[in-house]
Amino acid sequence: MLYHCAAELGRPELMRAVNVLGTRSLVAAAGGVVRRWVQLSSVGVYGPVRDGLVDESWPLAPRGRYEETKAEADHVVEEAFRSGAFGATFLRPSIVFGPDMPNRSLYQLVSMVSRGLFFFTGPPNASANYIYVDNVVDALVACGTHPAARGAVYNLSDYRTIEQFVGTLAVCLEKPVPRLRLPEAPIRVLARVLGKLPGFPLPESRVDALTTRARYSSERIERELGYRHRVPMEDGLRQLVQSWRTGS
Repeated sequence: MLYHCAAELGRPELMRAVNVLGTRSLVAAAGGVVRRWVQLSSVGVYGPVRDGLVDESWPLAPRGRYEETKAEADHVVEEAFRSGAFGATFLRPSIVFGPDMPNRSLYQLVSMVSRGLFFFTGPPNASANYIYVDNVVDALVACGTHPAARGAVYNLSDYRTIEQFVGTLAVCLEKPVPRLRLPEAPIRVLARVLGKLPGFPLPESRVDALTTRARYSSERIERELGYRHRVPMEDGLRQLVQSWRTGS
């Protein structure tokens, strides 16, 4: 059994070397030795989807260095699987979060809510596409142990609306639930103009994240592997807030 979870997240100049060439080297070493390969991928390989329910049949259209190299790494593993080198399963989570994780964007969101500076952008009911790290571990184990998982691709996400997500953060912080809502168009223009300035808290990518209406379906992994989210989103966010408070 091999769980391939290694990836370069932050340094674009290293992403191909680590995510693609590293995967290729590992595949070469694993052929005929490993019986089951579980590939930790990302819903980012589907591209910047703005609306719709994204299931595993959605076409791949990655945009960005990380997403492109993750899609290429998946292809390397898929080719090895089809050649008979080993069994393989692909898990594609949405944004993974948890205490002590290196991605600090959620800590910035927590800080904005805590300071009363957060506002909603655009119409209500945008999507918050996140999944708690412990649930990802459970899904990886299911992918590696369940016979039905061989050769399959599974999406994984714990969907909430942005209002539900931010409201839970506010409750965990014991702060008022944000109510202010501003139109998307002027906020997007502002983010486009000022978003590249060092320290500016609202780049256009953040506006994209706060206004997307895409949802990622976990129905297949639930149906085929009996997977269920063990850690509710609310408990995961409570752990995140606690980590933020202690300065992790």
